[in-house]
Amino acid sequence: MSVLIANGLGKWYGAEHIFDGVSFQVAHGDKIALVGPNGAGKSTLMKIIGSLDTASEGGISRARGLRVTYQAQEAQFAPTSTLSIEAHAAFAAISLIETELKALESHIADTDAPDWERNMERYGELQHRYEHAGGYEKEHRIERTLHGLGFVPAQWDQPLAQFSGGQRTRAALAVALLGDPDVLLLDEPTNHLDMDALEWLEGFLRDWEGTLIVISHDRYFLDRVTKRTWEMDFGQLQDYAAPYSKYQAMKAERLERYMKEYASQQKFIAKTEEFIRRFKAGQLSKQAKGREKRLDRLKNGWEGVHGFTKALDGPQRRKELKFALETNLRSGEIVLALDNLQVGYTTPLITFDELHIMRGERVAFLGPNGGGKSTLLRTLVNQLKPLGGSWELGANVQAGYYAQGHEGLRFEHTVLEAVLSLNPAMGETRARTLLGRFLFSNDDVHKQVGDLSGGERSRVALAQLMLGSGNFLILDEPTNHLDIQAREALETVLNEFNGTILFVSHDRYFIDAVADTIWTLEDSGIRRFAGNYTALANQRETERRAAEEQALNARRDAERQAKSSKASAPQANGERKQLQTLERQIAQLEERKAALDAEIMQAVSKQQSQRVGELGTEYANLELQLGDFYDRWSELAEKV
Repeated sequence: MSVLIANGLGKWYGAEHIFDGVSFQVAHGDKIALVGPNGAGKSTLMKIIGSLDTASEGGISRARGLRVTYQAQEAQFAPTSTLSIEAHAAFAAISLIETELKALESHIADTDAPDWERNMERYGELQHRYEHAGGYEKEHRIERTLHGLGFVPAQWDQPLAQFSGGQRTRAALAVALLGDPDVLLLDEPTNHLDMDALEWLEGFLRDWEGTLIVISHDRYFLDRVTKRTWEMDFGQLQDYAAPYSKYQAMKAERLERYMKEYASQQKFIAKTEEFIRRFKAGQLSKQAKGREKRLDRLKNGWEGVHGFTKALDGPQRRKELKFALETNLRSGEIVLALDNLQVGYTTPLITFDELHIMRGERVAFLGPNGGGKSTLLRTLVNQLKPLGGSWELGANVQAGYYAQGHEGLRFEHTVLEAVLSLNPAMGETRARTLLGRFLFSNDDVHKQVGDLSGGERSRVALAQLMLGSGNFLILDEPTNHLDIQAREALETVLNEFNGTILFVSHDRYFIDAVADTIWTLEDSGIRRFAGNYTALANQRETERRAAEEQALNARRDAERQAKSSKASAPQANGERKQLQTLERQIAQLEERKAALDAEIMQAVSKQQSQRVGELGTEYANLELQLGDFYDRWSELAEKV
């Protein structure tokens, strides 16, 4: 069943054309990735689907009563609101039911009240709605979601105004997930998530039964969550019934077919135009004029001309990043040595006992947000002083640093000045040529850095990194703000680089492509692993299964030992037997309580007021008896 149907959507702002002719159908449970280069119109389309923007032409049909939630990249909350307040607000409908149930409880306690039957009937109806809406699981869902996205209980009642931008974005994501809409629209949800939170979100979305449309440059995430890919580029939307990795192969096949058809059509057009040119004024002029009409029909989009349905445009291609990171200086064998190094601000965040990076290694440093990964990198480029221990660069090591927040860029500079400030001798012509390889052309080079998008600033920072000619690259989240095409280009550049790399990243696809060594920040310290992210994840899964098996075997051994002890040692007192008897009695009473619930609901639905009163009295007595039994069970359990 389709929950969304779009027909001929188009959008433009004044003379700026964003997209047109966008049509699609979305079924319940679809998991769709919306990909494409920065600026292609992905977020605009998402806002139109979420009714936060309107299309310039065309329209969208939505299933009746469809609940759609759009989670943007930037989050906004009331200044005094807290994480707990916002999380509970996602259950507004359940909270209203809770309020009415509590109000009714005082009324139904008085069985002699004239409206008692009506109140009981309403109470039963509300209980059914509360249970169906998931009211009993509300607190558990809130705790599971906030923990999963990396929030500790101490943060739940803090004002969101005190949170960082990344924390507020995670908070908004939590609220969107808790709302449990029919259709969830997520715009870059993996930004600001550490590895644990990423993996939790993937598991949540894979198991979630609703409809998902997600914009993300995280290819690993898309492969694990989505089953269908929309590509937005050059104002058009292409639909591929496959996750990201398979979509790439399908796109390449589609482009190959298109190129063959285009080449065939161009050959037909050239041959026809040559025939017209040669024979239009001769004996074959009639045939030439006929072919000219056929050619006009083709160019005007008429069907049935030499098997072509329309005149094809030449394939459009995006300009790509084209640069190289080169160094002529060969470093010593040991590039970096850490000796009991402590990094942090006032107190140490991490202590590195003894670690080395050797020439040619590509080390990815992984760990939770706030754990000190960026702090280490800032220490290695002398932006922070170590709190203890020491670190040393090897012989002939020249470091190049890429800052996550582009702190090395001066926002008052133009793009051209940002390059020339590092190498004034290169001159404007060479600087323009270099910037063209980073997709800055014509007047783009005169834009101020402060007015650029995040992706554009990233490209300026990469240009500066290239000019530095370092043989040891220290990179802090280099793929942030880059679209997928730019990330793939950066992967190629780094794999061709003949120096050494230490980097921090949450992009697991990027880590797999670049890293040959992983440092992981764990409770016991830094763990070094030879391999990429997928190899590390596989090893962790093997270790987890082994630990589970070991725990299971230990539990079985303990049970066997307990049975053996029980058989060999006579019971010194009757407390254990009393406990077992109580457990049987409690189970019987709980079973009767559940049956009474059902009987009360049935009596309410049949408006049997006398029967409801009798059952209610039995229910209350049963709860008192259960309370006494549980108290006695607790006393015996402590002794046994």
